[in-house]
Amino acid sequence: MAEIIQRDGTWAFDGTTVRITPGLHRSVPLFRQTYGEVSVPLEAIAGVVFEPERKRGRLRMRLREGSDPLLQATGGRLPDPADPYRLVVDVDRAGVAEYVAEEIRQALLLDQIPKEPTKAYLLPGPPVPVSVRSSDGTVSFDGTQVRIDWADTSDRVKRATGPRIIALGDLVQVEWLPNSGYEDGFLRFVTRETVFSKLPPEKDPYALDLWGSSRRDLLTALVATAVTARLPHPSTRGAGERADRPRLAGVLPPSADHHDVLLRRLRELGELHREGVLTDEEFAMTKAAVLRGFQAL
Repeated sequence: MAEIIQRDGTWAFDGTTVRITPGLHRSVPLFRQTYGEVSVPLEAIAGVVFEPERKRGRLRMRLREGSDPLLQATGGRLPDPADPYRLVVDVDRAGVAEYVAEEIRQALLLDQIPKEPTKAYLLPGPPVPVSVRSSDGTVSFDGTQVRIDWADTSDRVKRATGPRIIALGDLVQVEWLPNSGYEDGFLRFVTRETVFSKLPPEKDPYALDLWGSSRRDLLTALVATAVTARLPHPSTRGAGERADRPRLAGVLPPSADHHDVLLRRLRELGELHREGVLTDEEFAMTKAAVLRGFQAL
């Protein structure tokens, strides 16, 4: 057993699995404490390195592309302190950290673990049901459907549409960007009907606009990961597509169906405007965003 225990957490390697446990110190981010222990099978690891520094060093683990729904959902955008695959190491434990890294590297070599992308997730997502309260509302996922209940501070366009319920079978992708504290983030659920929508997150009834506490809003990655883990694996998408902007599995090119979806959205906005729910400015802004969607057709 190769093990290193630090304030931020513990890494323990038994030859087949690296068990990563978050620390209990108050400096450990809420996301890491909530996400809990992560068990990484050896076949999911692409490499590991210890980076020494003057006062502290860092253990960094790199996973094979497509092996982890957390990395798939967050796109590598988790802040370093919240990333479970990074561990801050005190200078007096540098030797232990290097030993742990070398043990993992030797096991990868002996087992001839490939570095190519995987064709299935090798790590599970968070258990369900999972529910997170964010600055824009509460988002929940029970394994079969996503539900969004808007907050009193949500945009009037969203509150006018009422709670949003999205069946897992209607989803094709989850898009997530963290609230950095300097720039708003969002959690967007992309369906076959909304794949060409150009609405901004603050107006999109399929998206949470993350503008409040970055510490709390970061927890929306739990829902993003839980949903991503239950969607078709990225390897099912067409070959030759750009990794940063993949074509969505099961989504046809722009067609009359999408044209009809945008027309229905325009009619809904018109009704909300006539009823006085939307102001002239809100209606104009939202209508312009929907009209931009026609450019993709």
